[in-house]
Amino acid sequence: MIEALNGQTENLTADVLIIGGGTAGCMAAVEIKENNPELDVLIVEKADIERSGCLAAGMNAINLYLHPGETPDSFVKFARREAVGVLREDLVHSLAKEVNNVVHRVEGWGLPILKDEDGTPAKRGRWNLKIMGERLKPIIAEAAETSGARILNRVNVISLLKEGGRVVGASGLGVRDGKFYSITAKATIVTTGGASGIYRPNNPGSAHHKIWYSPFNTGAGYAMGLRAGAEMTSFEMRFVALRTKDSIAPTGTLALGYNAPQVNAKGERYMQKRFSGVGGEGAPTCYRVYGPIREIQEGRGPCYMDTTHLDDKQVKNLKTDYLNMYPDLVLYWAANHIDPATEPIELGATEPYIVGGHCQSGYWIDVGRRTTTPGLYAAGDVAGGAPYKFVSGCWAEAVIAARSAVEDIEGQPMPQVSEHYTTGLRESAIRPFCHWEMRGDGILPAEMEERLQKVMDEYAGGASVFYELNDERLDRCLEQLDRLKEQQEFLAARDPHELMLAHEVIDRILVAEAVTRHLLHRKETRWPGFQTRLDYPKRDDTNWLKFVNSRLDPTTEIFEMVERPMVDLETLEGAPVSMGWPG
Repeated sequence: MIEALNGQTENLTADVLIIGGGTAGCMAAVEIKENNPELDVLIVEKADIERSGCLAAGMNAINLYLHPGETPDSFVKFARREAVGVLREDLVHSLAKEVNNVVHRVEGWGLPILKDEDGTPAKRGRWNLKIMGERLKPIIAEAAETSGARILNRVNVISLLKEGGRVVGASGLGVRDGKFYSITAKATIVTTGGASGIYRPNNPGSAHHKIWYSPFNTGAGYAMGLRAGAEMTSFEMRFVALRTKDSIAPTGTLALGYNAPQVNAKGERYMQKRFSGVGGEGAPTCYRVYGPIREIQEGRGPCYMDTTHLDDKQVKNLKTDYLNMYPDLVLYWAANHIDPATEPIELGATEPYIVGGHCQSGYWIDVGRRTTTPGLYAAGDVAGGAPYKFVSGCWAEAVIAARSAVEDIEGQPMPQVSEHYTTGLRESAIRPFCHWEMRGDGILPAEMEERLQKVMDEYAGGASVFYELNDERLDRCLEQLDRLKEQQEFLAARDPHELMLAHEVIDRILVAEAVTRHLLHRKETRWPGFQTRLDYPKRDDTNWLKFVNSRLDPTTEIFEMVERPMVDLETLEGAPVSMGWPG
């Protein structure tokens, strides 16, 4: 029997609690400890910080860096166009001011950044720089460990603690032993990343975790914030990644590093043809996904990245680049005798993900990364309003959140949390295990997750329906999600690991409802491919050049939809009003 059932609880305190030991969480810890060594900082991670989060397998490029000639203002302009007009300029500008500093900070920790002959970082496209990043996450984890921050691995945070309307820490369960942890803190920074597994993956069966986003990012940070009453934004701006077919390796390496264009089955460069009025192959990211989707729908698929212009040396360099990030693609080519110089690389689009780094789903925050709930801060993919920040932007955001947290807790006493309150949280947390112990049956987490993914795929614009949406499907989706919520009381867990999975699917169901309500609320198509409304096919700047936000009432568990205006937005230029093609 797991320790939690025996009533064993470990009570901890910290000046600053960081939930999530990914790239942003580690950076936040280093920022605090290097400048405030007297503060007690605790990172809680459900895996192990050395290889957890989105960077677990490494990277071959930093996607946001201000090369000579670029400024925070020029990046804001770029991000505004990529986001088709809707973004928080204050958030994007503030992280852009920090981004080069944090990149070189990580370089100082041991990250190899490739350099040109004059010693400047090697460019890959307008905003990227090349790195040898297979060990990127261990490098960042080591910096967090040596900073003096405490690390609590293998603990899955489930709930935020609240007293008097303020977040005062969090509670969780050990994923190996089931021990219950209650952690009280003066400030809590959420850095848990976004959400995968909401939609049915396009690789089935044993390959279901062969996806673009980390399969272990379950939207827990979103869910715990919603339950605490925090305001969220832009869940309707989903991210659908354009990747290599089956292996799901990044196509940016091919496009930016090796000038490989998208072509259809007839060899036509359809992006230039379709989007000549919006920058050709420089069209906003959502159109780069929507283009091949339409080619396939209209009978000109499959679509490819044309690499047949590469010579032997370039192919060797290409394989080296992927070995720093997606080595399985190189193995796939070798096993199937594929030579990129003679055979183009087939494209595929992933299932939708909910992320605040490529798109902007997440907490509604101020420029200091404070959420709408006092005592709670957000950084990285879990923070909303600042799309296209990527890895380095997440570092910058973590630094900003850390500074705000330190500033806000000065002179504050350690909060007090009642034992009765935490006892109730513990009993709720272990309920799926108790259900199995008492009954020996129930719905296993994998079974409920499979049902959730089927519902979202078919009714909320998944890959099987070409990411397309209408009111009627979304209403049906909410009906099905209500049924799943009713069935959560039958969730069963047979061991501590399965107990973690049970809480992950509970979180995913709540995030799925938030996503569906956001999709339903925005009556336009602003991001074709990401958010294609068949019943509202045009972009409507008159009525919808604004944010769609939501709050969950912690008492009634009812969503309230909120619209927030844009601030100081320049006139959007160059993007088509209709999701149809120019001409």
